[in-house]
Amino acid sequence: MGLIKIFSGSEILALALKEKIEAVGVDVVLKDNIQSGRLAGFGTSDQAVELFIQQNSYSKVHAVIEAFRISI
Repeated sequence: MGLIKIFSGSEILALALKEKIEAVGVDVVLKDNIQSGRLAGFGTSDQAVELFIQQNSYSKVHAVIEAFRISI
């Protein structure tokens, strides 16, 4: 299976959600477009950090993601 994007937003929110997902035993891939843009010499938008998980892990973390979205 492939990766699916579960979040894009600020770095602070992305790290908070990443921590909650990893607490239930699912690995998270974080793509930080802020650092990529900084290294390349251009700015980025507010939706610059993305989180991805394996597609077959989505059922494990769906409730965690929804609870997080409601809380923000």
